[in-house]
Amino acid sequence: MTTTAPRPGPPLIRRPLAAVALLAALIALLSGTVLAGATPASAHAALTGSDPQDGAVVATAPQEVTLTFSEQIAMGDDSIRVLDPEGKRADTGGPRDLSAGGPVRYAVSLHGGLPEGTYTVAWQAVSADSHPVAGAFTFSIGAPSETEVALPSAGYGGGLVGTVYGIARYAAYAGFVLLAGGSAFVLACWRRGAGARPLQRLVVQGWLTLTVSTLVMLFLRSPYTGSGKLSDAFDLAGLQAALDTKPGAALVSRLLLLGASALFVAVLFGTYAKREDGKEKQDLTFGLAVGGVVVAIGIAGTWALAEHASTGIQPGIAMPVDVAHLLAVAAWLGGLAALLVALYRTPDLTADAVRRFSRVAFGSVAVLVATGLYQSWRQVGSWSALTGTRYGQLLLVKVALVVVLLGVAWFSRRWTGRLVAGGGTAGESGTAEEGGTAGEGGATAADREGPDAVRDKAPGESPETAHGAGESGGGVGPERAAQLARQRAALAATRQRRARDADPDRSGLRRSVLVETGIAVVLLAVTTVLTSTEPGRTEEEAARSGAAAAAPVTGGPVGLSLPFDTGGVNGKGTVRLDIDPGRTGANDVHLWIDGPDGAMDVPEVKLALTLEARDIGPLPVVPDRIAAGHWAASGVRIPMAGDWDLSVTVRTSDIDQTTVDTNVKIG
Repeated sequence: MTTTAPRPGPPLIRRPLAAVALLAALIALLSGTVLAGATPASAHAALTGSDPQDGAVVATAPQEVTLTFSEQIAMGDDSIRVLDPEGKRADTGGPRDLSAGGPVRYAVSLHGGLPEGTYTVAWQAVSADSHPVAGAFTFSIGAPSETEVALPSAGYGGGLVGTVYGIARYAAYAGFVLLAGGSAFVLACWRRGAGARPLQRLVVQGWLTLTVSTLVMLFLRSPYTGSGKLSDAFDLAGLQAALDTKPGAALVSRLLLLGASALFVAVLFGTYAKREDGKEKQDLTFGLAVGGVVVAIGIAGTWALAEHASTGIQPGIAMPVDVAHLLAVAAWLGGLAALLVALYRTPDLTADAVRRFSRVAFGSVAVLVATGLYQSWRQVGSWSALTGTRYGQLLLVKVALVVVLLGVAWFSRRWTGRLVAGGGTAGESGTAEEGGTAGEGGATAADREGPDAVRDKAPGESPETAHGAGESGGGVGPERAAQLARQRAALAATRQRRARDADPDRSGLRRSVLVETGIAVVLLAVTTVLTSTEPGRTEEEAARSGAAAAAPVTGGPVGLSLPFDTGGVNGKGTVRLDIDPGRTGANDVHLWIDGPDGAMDVPEVKLALTLEARDIGPLPVVPDRIAAGHWAASGVRIPMAGDWDLSVTVRTSDIDQTTVDTNVKIG
């Protein structure tokens, strides 16, 4: 009675690959959490100003509320809402675009006759680089009051939807890297690898990952930028609205290009893998290379057309640079993943293939450095933004990871040099490069072993039976013959793996490439988070605009003394003026007129305040005469802090008057 040999379990060499996959999943989850927890301040379009300004107190109800943004945004009919102190709508309809080639400005009209109190302005939109933005602020008419309106949560674009969307973004980048980089590794470095099942699975898994993640982002686009509810993912109206946007169109274009890439993969691992070396295969290589580059550029362009590169300064240069950057990342990191799989799963990987990849990686790094420097300048803009903004800090982390990755790559190049110096393959010295792989080729691997294969028999099997089955299969049935063939193939593959693992050069290269791949996983996660962070240049510009538009309310009483001369008889004197408390809101103004002999009584005094920086004013102030030479006005409302121009007009007779001007800092 014969016994069936136990099927060998998963080889230990798969464990490092599983560890890298687990690390990728953990980093993806972490990046999704970081993206989900981002506040509107970490989005890419920033509110740089408003009229009325946040916290302002205006004397009369404005006719409209205007918002100014740092870059182009997309708004819907309900994107700007103005709520009165009781929480009722105070606006009359959807926003109006006032940009007209200038700053990005939107306005919403208000109802007439609004009562005094504090009003809340809540807004939400989608920035030009596809990320949702939102915020809220308040202003008051007449005087501040209690309000029943709770400011919206800062978690717009977050929650469960934001987490899933963030994970899908990471998976899309990873899928593209494996798809494009793995294919480039086969065509440019190891053409016989087209017949290797492990490499085929790697590229196909990259295609599936990119396709599924793109579909997830497309269906989540509406809830991600709108309601935030996962249940709205299959709302057809929301899906149609998402398709009408630039990011939605980019995702649909990516799906169409993935259809073309599926045909490319089918030819690469089908017809191309079966062709023998010759002119026909060379022609097919050229055709696949051209077609693959075109499809890869198109897929990379779907990111460039809808994200960072499409907005800000120099978009015409930034978009092709971004495409080149993504392609270089895919060629380097995707080829690195393919090399790792080949080193662990394909014993007949040649040293020449490793050397060719080393050259491809060097060229990719050169492109990455050049394009990365330009992107860093464009998105950061200053040394202060490099260290003082979240984007700049993440960029420093990314640069540090690249430096570490290059350091490990240096060791890999040393191992590659040893393999090339040794000749043969990266697995066993003297083994010719073949289309199949051990363990995948079945009986072919056993045939290479020849008569020695029968020396290893199955448990419980006599040597004579094994010898007879090995030679002609006589005396046993077809099933037993097939079983023995599988056993011989497994034993042959085991011997090849042992010989391969005993090669110190290959083992050293495997270890260094494994470390490179682990660092690349973390680098890709940091890059994903970086693409969802407000650029340092924009963050600093928004901060400067906000500071200029809304100076802190920390002013104090203002005291001035202004000489005047109306030109007539007794026309010379001095105006002394006090403004208390000298900050936004209601103020008391007292004015004294002094002549050469003391208090000077004049027929008329007028004041006017103008804030040219915000195009406000002149706001007239007509004080009342309190006593000879003393004038006063109470409840003078100054709507916002800033450097105000103060004009004082003094009339000393029916025909003699003058106006003196000065600068007054309020708040």
